[in-house]
Amino acid sequence: MIPEIDLAITTENLHTITEEPMYSGITSFYRRKYTKDLSGVDVAVSGIPLDLMVTNRPGARLGPRAVRAASSMIAWSKPWPWTFDPFEKLSVIDFGDCYFDSGKPESIPDAIYQHAKHILDAKVFMLTLGGDHYISYPLLKAHAEVHGPLSLIHFDAHSDTWAEDEQGLDHGTMFYHAAKEGLISPKDSVQIGLRTHNEDTHGFNIIDAREANNNSTEAIVEKIKSIVGNNKTYLTFDIDCLDPAYAPGTGTPVSGGLTSHKALEIIRGLPGVNLVGIDVVEVSPPYDVSEITALAAATIASELLCVYAAGKIK
Repeated sequence: MIPEIDLAITTENLHTITEEPMYSGITSFYRRKYTKDLSGVDVAVSGIPLDLMVTNRPGARLGPRAVRAASSMIAWSKPWPWTFDPFEKLSVIDFGDCYFDSGKPESIPDAIYQHAKHILDAKVFMLTLGGDHYISYPLLKAHAEVHGPLSLIHFDAHSDTWAEDEQGLDHGTMFYHAAKEGLISPKDSVQIGLRTHNEDTHGFNIIDAREANNNSTEAIVEKIKSIVGNNKTYLTFDIDCLDPAYAPGTGTPVSGGLTSHKALEIIRGLPGVNLVGIDVVEVSPPYDVSEITALAAATIASELLCVYAAGKIK
């Protein structure tokens, strides 16, 4: 009898961790079942393979696939150092990728919004893999439609709040527009790891890279929690928040960022935050080295899933 393999397709149990060889099989996120069926699902992982909105190096359209592949290297066990298995607490699937016609860029924002709306209408939590950072804007639009104005926890080297007179499709302006439209509340939001100039904070709280690196993890976590409180919160992690030594595979790397250890320890302090959505973005595989950026993103995504699961444990 041939052993049952490719459990990303064949499994009927959404609460298991598989031990298939990491170098073979379907590259779904963390070996989750690959399905469009949202019934009985707590979390849907999906990809948005977009890099048309970048201002520097492209390649982030390949990010979701690379993060999924890297996640297979850590999918043999529950995430360390958590004391529980998030997949025992949550039914998690890989929903596949958002489809859009790249030849019609004006149609892309609505395609992403409709993708998110379909999942959220089923009352399923979204963990989204990018893709350039613009994807957060239509995702926030869909989430705010369900939850009202949101707090934002934003890890990044860049503020992505540069003002413009006329709204365009750009991965450096979308949080400016999200704030103006009331999708997010800047005074209840925090940006972590910034190390590029923007003269106007637009009311956002900022923990820049120097503050993040020169203070204890506990102090940073306490400040984040004091800002967002118990507000419904969307968390977005641009991989360029990490120093290029830890994440070279990204479109706009900036020296002086967080170490992967520092970022992960901050994330591990976030249980208690009222998360309603998560994305991890800006992995650009053509500039990666030995898949370390994709692995960092996959690890960050799995850690954030643990943070969400921790809030569901009774």
